[in-house]
Order: sequence, then C-alpha cells, then structure tokens
Amino acid sequence: QVQLVESGGGLVQAGGSLRLSCVASGRTFSTYAMGWFRQAPGKEREFVASISRSGGSTYITDSVKGRFTLSRDNAKNTVYLQMNNLRPEDTAVYYCAARWPSKNFNVMGDYDYWGQGTQVTVSS
Repeated sequence: QVQLVESGGGLVQAGGSLRLSCVASGRTFSTYAMGWFRQAPGKEREFVASISRSGGSTYITDSVKGRFTLSRDNAKNTVYLQMNNLRPEDTAVYYCAARWPSKNFNVMGDYDYWGQGTQVTVSS
C-alpha cells in the first residue's frame, strides 16, 4: 500500500508560480513511477506529467510543456510539480498518483494509488 498526500496548491495570479509536493508513505516509493493529473470543474481528469522511478525520464503534456517541470527526491519519498507562468486554464484540482513502471504513463486507469488532490486556482 502507498498513501499519497499532496500540498502546495493555492490561489495565484496569472503568470505566477506554484510548486506542488506529493509525499508518499512506505518504503517502496522508488519502486513506482509517479504522475500528476488534474481535473477542472465540469471536465474529465487529464494527464499532466509523469516521472520514472529514478527521475531520469519525464513526460509532460503539450499544454504545459515549457511551463511545468517534474522532479522527485526518493530519499524524501517526494515528487514535485513546479508550475511556472500559470494561466487561468490551469485552474483545477491536481492529483498525484503512483503506478507500476511498466504501465502506461498517461493512462489514468494504470495508476494504482492516488492522493486526495490539491486545488490550484489561477486568477486572470
């Protein structure tokens, strides 16, 4: 079992930055690839970014590429999503998730564990 807790969300003006953190419980954090998804009001949950077990590979969805970066610290059981130049359309609840590395990085159903989400609101 892996428990995930996100933090770092909040209200920010367009053009601002936020860093989301996701802390995992247990000793097996480095076993899992990690991902971030988001869900805006009235929309389906969508893939944002994923990072490999070692942190050596990342996958970023096109809509945030160049603005969001993903990193992890396995010693701290933590994955980070750095979000820069935020836009109102980035407003959503952001979820951290863990998956077995062999599964698809951008398929929600391939993630086994989820956090409770953290709200990000970007004002114009």
